[in-house]
Amino acid sequence: MAETTLNNDLSAIPVSSRLNAWLRPLITFLLITLAIVIIWQLAKDVFDLNQRKLPDLASIIQSYQVPIQEGKPTLGAMLLSASIFTLREAVLGFVVGALLGFLLAILFAHSRLLERGFMPYVVASQTVPILAIAPMVVIWLKAGWLSVTVISAYLTFFPVTINTLRGLQSVAPTAVELMDSYAASRWQILTKLRIPNALPYIFTALKVSATSSIVGAIIGELPSGLQDGLGYQILNYSQYYLQGPERLWATVFVAALLGILAFLLVSAAEKLIVRWSPPEANS
Repeated sequence: MAETTLNNDLSAIPVSSRLNAWLRPLITFLLITLAIVIIWQLAKDVFDLNQRKLPDLASIIQSYQVPIQEGKPTLGAMLLSASIFTLREAVLGFVVGALLGFLLAILFAHSRLLERGFMPYVVASQTVPILAIAPMVVIWLKAGWLSVTVISAYLTFFPVTINTLRGLQSVAPTAVELMDSYAASRWQILTKLRIPNALPYIFTALKVSATSSIVGAIIGELPSGLQDGLGYQILNYSQYYLQGPERLWATVFVAALLGILAFLLVSAAEKLIVRWSPPEANS
């Protein structure tokens, strides 16, 4: 019955309104992109930056079509392959980190003692620079996809833990009392009340963690010596920046697009699953 009502409500929304909901963010994105292009070119002209200091956008775009060496694939094809490799590692890290953060939040929501005892350590874990931790993880777990996954998960679990805990604890006390009056178990209160209530908070954290998992995977590839991902490509082209600065910029742009893609995928899942938003989001 509720699903039928929801479908009727969605069908009642005019098509033009639904199109505007998609077109406005797209138009805003295109306008911001145009502004960045203009600022980029103005910076080159005003500060008299040559190609080595700041290559123009046209040369960066053209570099995707140029083979990295004679008889080798183009830069664009190679970066596409590297992106897929890094994305696989990031997805594993994202899943592991999100599950860890989710479980920690559930434990903290049901035990004030555990929250007070372990939360300071959870917060302190994010004060240590990831570049300092990455080499140690590689030494402990040996170079490979496992160490990269752990590093990616390390950057992922914290936002999920904090936001999920906030969502689980934001349930109105009267709602919990109502569930108790029906003799609902802790498991029923968690699955039928707390988790549905926390979904907007969880997806907010997942959108942040999705981009963080990409960053973690790229950073993890640096000390691990993996040569198939974007981390190695960034390190390689940074060493030869003066000979071809547009290649490093092209690689950075691909890494940024990968992060945007991860964010959009989680946002799309949120639109399909979550049907409400917290009161503060509406104010």
